[in-house]
Amino acid sequence: MKELWEITKNLHRAKEYFENECAYNIGVFALKDKIENDLKSFNLIDVRSYDDYIDGHIPFASHVPLEKIYDNFDKFTKDVPNVIYSSTPACMKALKCALIAVDKGYPCMLLKGGFKAWEKSGFDVIKDD
Repeated sequence: MKELWEITKNLHRAKEYFENECAYNIGVFALKDKIENDLKSFNLIDVRSYDDYIDGHIPFASHVPLEKIYDNFDKFTKDVPNVIYSSTPACMKALKCALIAVDKGYPCMLLKGGFKAWEKSGFDVIKDD
């Protein structure tokens, strides 16, 4: 444990970490504001299963299940960040998708907390039949 405390003393490394967290993550409140005021500044991608997507997704989200990402790069953009989300950060689908997309030249961000955080905040959810 002492080793972890020693790492925190490296302020340059800490600053770099926090800058990356801010640059590559967006919170649900910031995303809601972007949806309401600046919809053209990002592209929203839901990487959950089809059943999860139709059961409820964030407005304006395109559905690209992780296992079909290579067939769906037409839903991504290189002009603005692709905000990617899955159910929760623990499932790792959004992170894996972002890694693949960035490797193909698409700028990406992750929705901090995923769909569960969006839903918990009480924001609008679209349900498809």
